[in-house]
Amino acid sequence: MANQALSDWVLHSGVKFGTSGARGLVSQMTDTVCYAYASAFIQAVAADSERVVIGHDLRPSSPAMAAACAQAVRDACKEVIYVGALPTPAVAYYALSLGAPSIIVTGSHIPFDRNGIKFYRPDGEISKQDELAMLAVSVDLPADLKISQLPDIDPSAFTAYVRRYVDFFGASALRGKRVALYEHSSAARDVLPVILEALGATVLSLGRTDTFVPIDTEAVRSEDVAQAKRWATEHRFDAILSTDGDADRPLIGDEAGNWLRGDVVGILCARYLQAESVVTPVSSNTALELCGWFKSIARTRIGSPYVIAGMAGWQGVEVGYEANGGFLLGSDIDRNGLKLAALPTRDAVLPMLALLCMAKEQSCALSELAMTIPARFTFSDRLQDFPTESSLALINRLRTDLAEMASWLAPSAGAVSSVNETDGLRVTFANGDIVHLRPSGNAPELRCYAEASTERRAKELCDACLAKIHSISNPE
Repeated sequence: MANQALSDWVLHSGVKFGTSGARGLVSQMTDTVCYAYASAFIQAVAADSERVVIGHDLRPSSPAMAAACAQAVRDACKEVIYVGALPTPAVAYYALSLGAPSIIVTGSHIPFDRNGIKFYRPDGEISKQDELAMLAVSVDLPADLKISQLPDIDPSAFTAYVRRYVDFFGASALRGKRVALYEHSSAARDVLPVILEALGATVLSLGRTDTFVPIDTEAVRSEDVAQAKRWATEHRFDAILSTDGDADRPLIGDEAGNWLRGDVVGILCARYLQAESVVTPVSSNTALELCGWFKSIARTRIGSPYVIAGMAGWQGVEVGYEANGGFLLGSDIDRNGLKLAALPTRDAVLPMLALLCMAKEQSCALSELAMTIPARFTFSDRLQDFPTESSLALINRLRTDLAEMASWLAPSAGAVSSVNETDGLRVTFANGDIVHLRPSGNAPELRCYAEASTERRAKELCDACLAKIHSISNPE
């Protein structure tokens, strides 16, 4: 397949762009496919750059994929700056500080038999237009492709990420706080303790493993729910922190080990940063509008590229967040003579520190912060191994019949009040309940987001909807 457009590689390999980079099965992401994607990125997006920063997560397949990408960079006569296994936002932040593009090999939260590649311009995440430009580029694969070893790790990205937060929040910001860190296979498991301890916190490390754990911050596994509560009883802490695989989405638990929803975290973080403009996808909690804290609010499709596009051109302190908890800082923050530079890509560390500092400054427990937000509760889950074609067919069927829509999604919620098709099918019912179906952009999954006036009701809506879809789609 030498000298063919990247779109042809996509067609033959099955690896394609999703909501956040290229994704596919590890078996599909061969040396040649990774090389082709990296080569197309260099030609279409990074042609004028002399060096490219490369990092990856802790999946077993990630270092080899990173090596293939690095080979494409070297073959394009550009310098490789290899920063090793680090959080995606740490790699992106360092590359932004250098004015260099970056490539990050990660599959985020999806299972370990899948992986992906994220691409960043010198000024941030690539856009959907950049993806189209990459797909149109012709890739000339060497006749005898040989992949060299990755160079030695440059520690500068690690150091810069630590300094970013310590310099802004201050060395005593978390003094007296006892924080548990659920490490699992998170790319942040080595850098996050350094940040927390530099801010004065006492850190308790838990659950480290060399086996990749696919933590999804929007659909927390039942074992992780139970584990956090056990740890809270055993160890007594002020908060428990974790992330997804590439550490761009936080998982924040209170003193009782109860995981906070990502959209609640987003509202609180925006409040702490005194944001004026907030951008978030349609799937996030409507408490954002009900709280009345922000001057401007915009809703987008799901995915950080859409949130980033939504932030463009706004005035004042602008932020974005997603229901998965990932927080995007669209403008610099200046406070008490200290500056926190914009980082317009998902980050897990900023919302963690914001909520911990907020609780300390207000002399309250982490659990009490959520009580300051209007009582709207969300719950989400997914049907795995559910083909995208089946998801789209179901949504198309439901949108044509309001009665069937209500019967499938929320039979006890009354008539359909409104339908939002910004991204998938989001339906609001007469009693205020909301159910939202959407095919995942990264894997063959059907996601369901529910919102109601109580936590129990939101979970019931989501569980019942997915159970009905599963039973009808898989009749015995």
